[in-house]
Amino acid sequence: MTAATAAFRRVLALGGPLLPVVSFLGRLPTAMCQFGSLLLVAETSGSLATAGLVGGALAAGQTAGGPLLGRLADRHGQRPVVLAACWFDALAVTALVLAALARTGALPLALIALLAGAGVPQIGPLARTRLVALARRARADDRLVHTALSFEGTLDEVSFVLGPALVGLSATVAHPAVALALAALLLVVCGSAFALHPTAAVLRPTASVPTGEALRPTGEALRPTGAGAGPDPDRPRGRRPAARPARARMPRAVHVMRASMALQGALFGACQSGITALTADLHRPAQAGLVYAAMGVMSAVAGLSPALVPARIGLPVRWRAAAVALIALSVPLLFVRSLGALYLAVVVLGAAFAPHLITLFGLTERLVPPGRLAESMAFLTSAVVGGQALSLAASGRLTEAHGPSAAFAVAVGAAVLILGLALTTGATDRPAGALRPAAGAPAGSAR
Repeated sequence: MTAATAAFRRVLALGGPLLPVVSFLGRLPTAMCQFGSLLLVAETSGSLATAGLVGGALAAGQTAGGPLLGRLADRHGQRPVVLAACWFDALAVTALVLAALARTGALPLALIALLAGAGVPQIGPLARTRLVALARRARADDRLVHTALSFEGTLDEVSFVLGPALVGLSATVAHPAVALALAALLLVVCGSAFALHPTAAVLRPTASVPTGEALRPTGEALRPTGAGAGPDPDRPRGRRPAARPARARMPRAVHVMRASMALQGALFGACQSGITALTADLHRPAQAGLVYAAMGVMSAVAGLSPALVPARIGLPVRWRAAAVALIALSVPLLFVRSLGALYLAVVVLGAAFAPHLITLFGLTERLVPPGRLAESMAFLTSAVVGGQALSLAASGRLTEAHGPSAAFAVAVGAAVLILGLALTTGATDRPAGALRPAAGAPAGSAR
């Protein structure tokens, strides 16, 4: 445990003590807005259908907008992208609050929610990207990089426990609009602080490659093609030079990991539906949020565990082990019939969530080209959101027809599919040599 503590201290030292504070507070609005918008619209419209439509639009916007914002951050740097996204999202959330309080119709509310979701600044994925770049620049080994990803995973899990809790507290003491107003304030203040933090400069935008330089095969010098450079004897007449380097292709395994992450989101959504239905059947509906929070707390604690795993156990092995754990620990949900048994089952299951998520982030970090890391991290997060939204819709209908066990069966099925992907994917534990800068090279030099 002493070695793990020392590793986490080294992670904190990479960006300084302020960075995790502002990144944590800046990502809280993501966890607050989904639940907060549901409560707000349900209260102001009196319609659960309208609330569900708005919540679905918010999730759809985040699913579609996340990878795009990540790509923009890779190309232009995190600072301008995060600043613009934070202020845009704060305005969109404020507009959603005002529209809901004004009893606006369902379609305008859904459109505003779609914009609010698309504008989520992706601080969690971008914080991972930044911390990894800091670790690589410090010539850290893969173990420290994985510890950094474990730390970020724990911050995510804590935010998704604390965020809904703050919303519930605000709704109880005052009004759901207060929680969303707080979310907008956090976006402006803490999101901007994250964007302006000095560590944002560690990531060199891929757009910094001079326009007009054509890529040559390895070993050939770059030949300038701008004005005054003279004709290029190697270029056939009539063919224009490339304006910018071609985007590196993603390995097939990266797409499979995104599917695995979407299945993890489906597992979340199915568990949420099953927990809500079972607590309602037990005449204890108010316990649903507490049960789900207990699962999140255990997942946050388990997020620290990958730092204790010996380095000789590679990430592909950890992926398969996490998938087996998801199956073994989700099956008992099929037989739960009491509140006490439900608490026990979901708390134990929560221990398998974070290791699976963190392992996928670690594998992705090793496999993707450095110039597409922010996009890839954001894509994984969006996959979870999209999978959860689709699963909530599907498992909710199954639950109405067949009871809580049907939703829990969806969760088990998602875990089985995760194991199938882990067993059939030839993921490697090491990056290709061309995808990582040489030791001592500045972050972003291997573009």
